[in-house]
Amino acid sequence: MEDSENFPITSDSKMYRVLAFYAFVEVESPKEIVRRFLAFFKQKDVKSRIYISEEGINGQMSIHKDALGLFTQWIKSIPCFSKIDIKAHDYHTHAFAKCSVKYRDQLVALDRKVNLSQMGEHLSPAKWQKMLEEKDESTILIDVRNSYESKVGHFKGALQPDLETFREFPSYIQELKAKLDPKKTKVMMYCTGGIRCELYSSLMKEEGFNEVYQLDGGVIKYGLEQGNKHWEGNLFVFDDRLVVPISSEENEIISSCHFCDQKTDVYYNCANMDCNDLFVACKSCIEREEGCCSKACFEKGRRREFDSSKMPTPYRKLSQEEKKALTKT
Repeated sequence: MEDSENFPITSDSKMYRVLAFYAFVEVESPKEIVRRFLAFFKQKDVKSRIYISEEGINGQMSIHKDALGLFTQWIKSIPCFSKIDIKAHDYHTHAFAKCSVKYRDQLVALDRKVNLSQMGEHLSPAKWQKMLEEKDESTILIDVRNSYESKVGHFKGALQPDLETFREFPSYIQELKAKLDPKKTKVMMYCTGGIRCELYSSLMKEEGFNEVYQLDGGVIKYGLEQGNKHWEGNLFVFDDRLVVPISSEENEIISSCHFCDQKTDVYYNCANMDCNDLFVACKSCIEREEGCCSKACFEKGRRREFDSSKMPTPYRKLSQEEKKALTKT
């Protein structure tokens, strides 16, 4: 039996739209744009995690379906975001804990400047599918997401670097250069929504890889337009849903429980606050372990109460008083 508790959507419950969007554009007064967003969201049924900087915007949010058109019209009325591409999924409730819009120095935490004037060639989902079907031995396909993301779903045949943070990708490029001739290697790369590829494809070109192609709009857009073709598993997302199908088509679960061999792609973060690691677990095992990823995490440290009726939604931040109340050993 496979776990599928991540997808509690029925035809009568799709009241919200979960949106993903980004744009690398010059923003003259990002902190003023932050204030405009917060003023627009006030008294609206919106929850979000949006970052704005001088280099652009990176946003994810959930909004009541009746307000989607108003928001789309409003954001595109801001000149620097007039051409922004918004990808939307249906969901039965909000996918974020609160409404957050913040100024941030970096849209993607890479800790280095990137020349975005030399990005890879953007391929539409249809052209990406065609290139997958025609690629030869000189072409490599790279999943540039973190390893816990690719574990639950990826394109067939993709290289899956053992990365835990965005900052590790430059080192991975050096590893590739030691094995491959950058001048003779075609690179296809993809990520969740497309923003990481904007940076990573530019880095690849800086390092001498001449032919670099990136999936425009990421896996989210590919699933919406092309379905599951050439894709295995499901998609990790950075919100309360954690793992979702990329389309309405059914797909096989490819990952297994951290404790047993049951097929599942339900992610939990460890109930031990001092660990908090993400791990995949089936329902019976997670309940037996009371939300912890190991015996050590169960026995030592600040362990939060595990309530299976609220999981796999990530733990919310606790107040200082609640943190102090947790047992410490």
